[in-house]
Amino acid sequence: MALTQARTMPGVLELLPLDQIAFQRMLDVIRRNYERFGFLPVETPVIEYSDVLLTKTGGETERQVYFVQSTGSLEQGEKPELALRFDLTVPLARYVAEHEHDLSFPFRRYQMQRVYRGERAQRGRFREFYQCDIDVIGKDSLSIRYDAELPAVIYSVFRELNIGAFTIQLNNRKLMRGYFESLGVTDPEQQTLVLREVDKLDKRGADYVRETLTGEAFGLSAASAQKILDFVQVRSTSLQDAYAKLDALGAGPETMEQGRAELKEVLGLIHAFGVPETHYALNLSIARGLDYYTGTVYETTLNDHPQIGSICSGGRYENLAGQYTKSHLPGVGISIGLTRLYWQLREAGLVGTARSTVDVLITQMDPGQLPAYLALAGELRAAGIATEVVLEGGKLGKQFKYADRAGIRFVVVLGEDELAKGVVTVKDLRREDQFEVARGELIKTLRVELAQAEVGG
Repeated sequence: MALTQARTMPGVLELLPLDQIAFQRMLDVIRRNYERFGFLPVETPVIEYSDVLLTKTGGETERQVYFVQSTGSLEQGEKPELALRFDLTVPLARYVAEHEHDLSFPFRRYQMQRVYRGERAQRGRFREFYQCDIDVIGKDSLSIRYDAELPAVIYSVFRELNIGAFTIQLNNRKLMRGYFESLGVTDPEQQTLVLREVDKLDKRGADYVRETLTGEAFGLSAASAQKILDFVQVRSTSLQDAYAKLDALGAGPETMEQGRAELKEVLGLIHAFGVPETHYALNLSIARGLDYYTGTVYETTLNDHPQIGSICSGGRYENLAGQYTKSHLPGVGISIGLTRLYWQLREAGLVGTARSTVDVLITQMDPGQLPAYLALAGELRAAGIATEVVLEGGKLGKQFKYADRAGIRFVVVLGEDELAKGVVTVKDLRREDQFEVARGELIKTLRVELAQAEVGG
């Protein structure tokens, strides 16, 4: 019988165990910090009804959706009733609308699950990937103060991930729309198009944006285009500098003044939340491509690796579930695309493989002593030390090689000599040294060694 070639489709991230541990630990850090700020876990089905999933989308989004069909549906030529979720925001909207009367508002949820998107197969683009989202949803209204809390969560997450210096960049869509209005760009649809163009500033450059804004599609004057470019190139270096640069924009229409006031309040509260001024800044080019953002918007970047782009983004939206319920449900949220972030960090050499989740390997010197090895393993596990026992024996060198390849740092040897002396031999494969310890002191000694290993990485 011919063998089927073992292969995976493009656009999925399949890792070796030690890399998977590193990825899993990033998930654990994110989850721990989300919970630390009082967010509650939610999971939604990977499959949703197509009409629910695509209620407010279409076009490009629909072309990226993976539809799900049963064999019977295919045979009858029916339109797919089900589809895989392409993000966590639409399922959240459905979830809140469906469970509205059972939830406490403001509803603070975190969700860390895989999503599926029909991306064109290319390096660094994924069809299956983890998103790690938090959102706060209000009933009828939601204080702007929550817009300041999310950067505090972001700061806590990335400080613990320890992947380098980062900056949380903020803007406000009301401020942007109001400024465009002051230049005569009053049509909301045209404002949206301008927002999308200026969001490309850091990727495409000022010349590209200027040429687009003064081109036939937009028809802005050179003077108006330049004012927009000057506006979107505003950056701050401290909290007081941010205040000063917002004031320097001059007076504007009501929408602009609302946005400026909101942004000032958010910036000040971020400071009150304890986020250092070195880790957040004004960036008036941040617009975010999604149309449903209405106020505060965020993007987080690594200072020393700007080519990676945004590692965490989000913003304020006015009515999350308007297509499912008549209730007014404003909210604010952020998302970390962890699969892509992990891949980029690994490519940049900022994360490596992790040590094994197994703390200790007990070797097998004498098959007749297997009950003694198993009893020792039981004691270590009861003490919270993850332990594996070699059950098949073989040459000691081969057992050590196995531990090294599996990423297990500490190996315990309990041979005839050790049994006679009432000791065990512990070998540290990373330091390449070994020592004897009394049988009764093994747990205490290993705990100290493991604690030192944890501190030393």
